[in-house]
Amino acid sequence: MEENAAYTPSEEDHREVEAWFAKYDAHAANADVEAMASMALFPLNLVTDDAGPGTGWTGQWSREEYVRTMSGVMGEPGGEDVHFESRRTPHFLSASLALVFTESTMTAGGQSRRMRYADVLVKQGGEWYFQTMVQGGWAAAMKGATPS
Repeated sequence: MEENAAYTPSEEDHREVEAWFAKYDAHAANADVEAMASMALFPLNLVTDDAGPGTGWTGQWSREEYVRTMSGVMGEPGGEDVHFESRRTPHFLSASLALVFTESTMTAGGQSRRMRYADVLVKQGGEWYFQTMVQGGWAAAMKGATPS
């Protein structure tokens, strides 16, 4: 069995992921959910939990489920001014797989909310896509969805 050597990302790898997130954040700031969905690889995996200890939830969304749910979360395009300040730490597993941890502050309507989440990015055909979203605290919002 061949040993799996650790991948050492290039500066270009880092620039590509940073550019991908800048594009995604711009779509999110404009509540352009269709454009956000175009950056995903479906079915999209979801991992979250609720406020109770030891109560995790996993599931999958189709593109339609993503657009419907995120449209409700994001509101109308061109609505209130939304701004993100994020610090991202990508961990490249290979040239086409990255796990990215994000510490972010979203400001909308003068109110700020701190968030911590992770995304699994997959590169296909030279383009990055998000395939798995991991963030605590969303299980209550998923009650209508069927857990895996």
